[in-house]
Amino acid sequence: MSAPNYSTVNYDMFVLIGIPGLRELHMWISIPFCLMYLVAVAGNGILIYVVAVERSLHEPMYLFLSLLAFWDLILSTSTVPKALSIFWFDDMDISFGGCVTQLFFMHFAFVVESGILLAMAFDRYVAICYPLRYTTILSHGVIGKIGGAVVFRGFATVFPIVFLVKRLPFCRTNIIAHTFCEHMGLAKLACADITINIWYGISVPLLSVMLDMVTIVVSYGLILRAVFRLPSHDARMKALSTCGSHVCVILMFYLPGIFTVIAQRFGRKIPKHVHILLANLYVLVPPMMNPVIYGVKTKQIRERVALVFSSKGKYC
Repeated sequence: MSAPNYSTVNYDMFVLIGIPGLRELHMWISIPFCLMYLVAVAGNGILIYVVAVERSLHEPMYLFLSLLAFWDLILSTSTVPKALSIFWFDDMDISFGGCVTQLFFMHFAFVVESGILLAMAFDRYVAICYPLRYTTILSHGVIGKIGGAVVFRGFATVFPIVFLVKRLPFCRTNIIAHTFCEHMGLAKLACADITINIWYGISVPLLSVMLDMVTIVVSYGLILRAVFRLPSHDARMKALSTCGSHVCVILMFYLPGIFTVIAQRFGRKIPKHVHILLANLYVLVPPMMNPVIYGVKTKQIRERVALVFSSKGKYC
């Protein structure tokens, strides 16, 4: 069989057109996007700083939380600034290398955050089911190894996508109907067989995230069983309240992602601009809400944030 007769054109620049059909509203859409991004950067930055400077917060739960805040910043910063530059300055051009870099860090952060949420579920399981051995099981050395394993798994899962995209010839169009680059959106522009991209993009990253979700559900099943075996009502309520923030963060992370995947897979009648808005909200809302949820529901963080900034104010 003869080789496919592809054009000699191979684009090294692409055009991100923003939100199709809503270009006249780009400036208005940019306002909530910018505000949410600023809240995400400020909230996660404050959270990381407070956990770093306050030794009383150098506990497993808060160390994992600071890791989550760091990767929230990576997730939102890899996509939102480019979207804002499109909305404000019509800066639609992006190099092929920049496009691949953007999609890598976006998918990388997503898989790493899923692993961190699993680690946080394990932390709550140990804290409630083995309270006397909590600090022994989750020592700083163990936390470092867990964090390293989560990052390595995310890198090993997502990095092959870079090679899968780089091997593709692009000779049909260089226009991407989105505000940022993502794997399948870029691969569909190729004038070559993308079967491997489709299977890898669906199976490997999603299976790792699905495995995390199942393990988290099992962990919380064991946690709930242990909680309801506690003899005191107050002890049960206290144990449940310590898990409340984490459950909210889990729901904020997974539910929009699941809805976005379902909408893309089965919502063919949903307008394109709705898909793109959902994708942008997914990289904005969880990073914005996570520090707010923990700040509101966790007394230690509220107190330490107030203490740090009140002490700073004394020297102004």
